[in-house]
Amino acid sequence: MSLSEYCQSLKGKRILVMGLGVSNQPLVRVLLQHGLDVTGCDKRTEPDETLAQLAAMGLKLHLGEGYLEGVEGDVIFRTPGLHPDKLKALLAGGAVLTSEMETFLQLCPCPVIAVTGSDGKTTTTTLIAEMLKAAGRTVWVGGNIGTPLFDRVDAIRPDDVAVLELSSFQLLTMRQSPHVAVVTNLAPNHLDIHRDMAEYIAAKENIFRYQTAGDRLVLNADNDLTVASAARAVAPVSWFSRRGPVQRGLWCDGEVIRRPDGSEVLRCGDILLPGVHNIENYMAAICAVEGLVPDEAVRRVARQFGGVEHRIELVRVKDGVRFYNDSIASSPSRTMAGLRSFDQQVILIAGGADKHIPYDVLGPDLVEHVKAMVLVGPTAGAIRAAAEQAPGYAPGAPAIYEQTDFRAAVEQAASLARPGDVVILSPASTSFDRFRNFAERGNVYKQIVKEL
Repeated sequence: MSLSEYCQSLKGKRILVMGLGVSNQPLVRVLLQHGLDVTGCDKRTEPDETLAQLAAMGLKLHLGEGYLEGVEGDVIFRTPGLHPDKLKALLAGGAVLTSEMETFLQLCPCPVIAVTGSDGKTTTTTLIAEMLKAAGRTVWVGGNIGTPLFDRVDAIRPDDVAVLELSSFQLLTMRQSPHVAVVTNLAPNHLDIHRDMAEYIAAKENIFRYQTAGDRLVLNADNDLTVASAARAVAPVSWFSRRGPVQRGLWCDGEVIRRPDGSEVLRCGDILLPGVHNIENYMAAICAVEGLVPDEAVRRVARQFGGVEHRIELVRVKDGVRFYNDSIASSPSRTMAGLRSFDQQVILIAGGADKHIPYDVLGPDLVEHVKAMVLVGPTAGAIRAAAEQAPGYAPGAPAIYEQTDFRAAVEQAASLARPGDVVILSPASTSFDRFRNFAERGNVYKQIVKEL
């Protein structure tokens, strides 16, 4: 079905677009261009310039704190951050629930590779795209990363490849799965939004729940939760592991990524990105593009790809001190992976808004990999407690400081550093206590570091 045919099928229906952020604005524009009846609902109280332009095209605006009330529709496009529980009254009236991303998957004319997981999604998604480009393919990157793709469906050719990063929020109500699905790992995350861990895992599993036997699923053989997910797989599973050989997929012997027959695919020393978690990201990406990308293209990417912004990004070297930005690390597991990327103890800046997930798992890594940490934000106390209650902790190992101001935390961390040290922002918490998102937090950190 083409985009025009899909829009034609919506003629005469009342369409509600819940949430008018960046991902839904191209969707609204396309629907209006096809003459459809669209009401945009958003909790902001005043339209910005973009919403004013959409209103001039015919969008009916329903704004303010009561944006979920007083409207009726036949088709509802849900924004990722809105839990479907809040739409129960509308759905009880028979409305069909969908989303910009689910509809894109239905309409996309080319093969789709999609990535989810608690950690490593963006890097793995980017690696897949870079490998495909290195093999000469035309690639469309979207989802939770990059540009919304709904309004570009008609430009995509059947021999192109779409590569998507999908969050648990996007997947929560998804009833469409990609041709190749990748789950990097699973760990407690986003429990401030999801009802519980069971719902979080179920949302992630929607990435492969609707596959067919001709599709492919890539799973982490070293993660107990992804191993358990395999019992619900429909498509054949390709595994990746750092612990030992697998029957199908890839494994790493510590120095070389190999296929099950032992043949060499990529030497770990060729990977520019630091940390064993990036070896896992490479294995996941290579499994996803198996049969589409020659090994030489994979090796070329490994030797040239320097990483994604805000993910253990080297910001500056000042007076022999290396400053890294790992603002994407909004969970303990992500921070643990970042700390393990270095072969020395680091000075850590951590803390932020609470996602209501346990921090005790972080404690042993803080004791082993951190010599001093400066904590800031609502989770500072929980992170301090995780360190102080961890086996092997002794007062001053690591040294723990707290600040109420983000700039002061960065400046104190810098003052503690000596030539040869590493200072890293890896918050283990979300940014929403004082920033709009992790990117703004990372950019503010980089600006402070450059001003030191």
